[in-house]
Amino acid sequence: MSRQSNRTTDSKKMNSELFTLTYGALVTQLCKDYENDEEVNKQLDKMGYNIGVRMIEDFLARSSIGRCQDFRETADVIAKVAFKMYLGITPSVTNWSPAGDEFSLILENNPLVDFVELPDNHNTLIYSNLLCGVLRGALEMVQMAVDVKFVQDTLRGDNVTEIRMKFIKRIEENLPAGDE
Repeated sequence: MSRQSNRTTDSKKMNSELFTLTYGALVTQLCKDYENDEEVNKQLDKMGYNIGVRMIEDFLARSSIGRCQDFRETADVIAKVAFKMYLGITPSVTNWSPAGDEFSLILENNPLVDFVELPDNHNTLIYSNLLCGVLRGALEMVQMAVDVKFVQDTLRGDNVTEIRMKFIKRIEENLPAGDE
């Protein structure tokens, strides 16, 4: 029995490492294809957005979670369910704004940056910017417009990775006339 559980753990670790290395190859190729870090950051965000738009259906089907009642509940679901389901980590939700429309996700360990060191000539690259796009795209599909950005990053020497999320507005569904 012990042998089987070790195989499962080894398989998950191997899948995680393969994902990390594949993502690293993607970022490396984008750095070669685009002239500056700002363009690479935009492309990572755009790719993440497209992933998030598609991923939300899988998330809702697999998690059986209904509509969140408020932004605080949304934050908890993102941290405790979504990140755990797709990246195997549980970031902490902290630094709420007084209005309750802004918070931080603190990642003690970002699996995307395992084996990564940023070269000196890429000091404005936001290596994990794909995550911001994923969050923005997924939430847009459930009628929430948000602003998502990195505030701290362990690749830049910070102690933790911090993603800041700000609620902008609830998106109204525009149904064609007669479909109400």
